[in-house]
Amino acid sequence: MGIRYSKVYGKFAREIVLLKSFPCIYGKCSFCNYIEDNSIDENEINSINLKVLKEITGEFKILEVINSGSVFELPQKTLEKIREIVYEKNIEILYFEAYYTYINRLDEIISFFNKDKKIEIRFRMGVETFDNEFRINVYNKNFVLNSKNLKILSEKLYSVCLLIATKGQTKEMIKNDIEMGLKYFKAITINVFVNNGTKVERDDELVRWFVSDMKYLFNDERIEILIDNKDLGVFEQ
Repeated sequence: MGIRYSKVYGKFAREIVLLKSFPCIYGKCSFCNYIEDNSIDENEINSINLKVLKEITGEFKILEVINSGSVFELPQKTLEKIREIVYEKNIEILYFEAYYTYINRLDEIISFFNKDKKIEIRFRMGVETFDNEFRINVYNKNFVLNSKNLKILSEKLYSVCLLIATKGQTKEMIKNDIEMGLKYFKAITINVFVNNGTKVERDDELVRWFVSDMKYLFNDERIEILIDNKDLGVFEQ
């Protein structure tokens, strides 16, 4: 079943769990093969998730929960178990993923996890790029970002994920994406694309440029850079 629990050390130290979930509400991103981990069997989902959640120790007081979609696709029983463990282990900060469609429902999750204790909820969303044309036509991620909704997102999200080094991108696009991400959000995650059987392809020349000419970004306290899609230590085989 792969590895579903890990500890991340360094400037973004935290525990992280990769949970199983119902299908992603969108599920059409051209670069994504994570949705193969989704299931419609609620018993199977909860059975796997409850085993994974037992691994959490509360060591860093920070927990990140990821799944092949959004937090809203996790079953109620799984959510209740996460809350129970967060309270029991005195976790103070909790990260979740949320797709753009859910942006006006984030308060539901905040309220749920703040039922009996004060927990800081930090939401992360994959925008992949701030170039609307590239996001829609190449990544098939069908939403448009402009100054108005970027302001709204900046108030509701803690961080965003960027996908870089794919064919069709340019150095200028990547630089602009990083600049925009840092302008609007408290933190960003930069994912260097790894070929995964989808129609999106990695641009190795852009990878070499990024790790060489942009290496100063690795020391930025607001940026987490994932060179490999297994860098967080969790993955589904």
